[in-house]
Amino acid sequence: MEFNDKKKYCFALDLKNDPEKIQAYIDHHKGVWPEIKESIKNAGINQLEIFHTHNRLFMIVEGNKDFSLQKKSKMDSENPFVQKWEEIMWEYQKSLPNTKKGTKWVLMEKIYDLDK
Repeated sequence: MEFNDKKKYCFALDLKNDPEKIQAYIDHHKGVWPEIKESIKNAGINQLEIFHTHNRLFMIVEGNKDFSLQKKSKMDSENPFVQKWEEIMWEYQKSLPNTKKGTKWVLMEKIYDLDK
């Protein structure tokens, strides 16, 4: 979905339904590694937010006009810091129901826009 020179993507993912794991996941995000922040910015992402309710996560990503999910995925696969971060985060995450085992963030489909 493009808005002027920005691209916006929304994703969903679940955490393991364990209050201690959920809190640990939240705590990790209070101190995201500088290398992870750098990789996000280098991919062309201007804004990234994660929200949670119970064990469900919702992430909004706004990329610049040159951002692409394919480019980000390739960059992540070649970055050892991102690979290690993802390995640690997978200790707390689980795939959404009705998705292939091991699937992480699932791209959501926009179904409503107040301005349209």
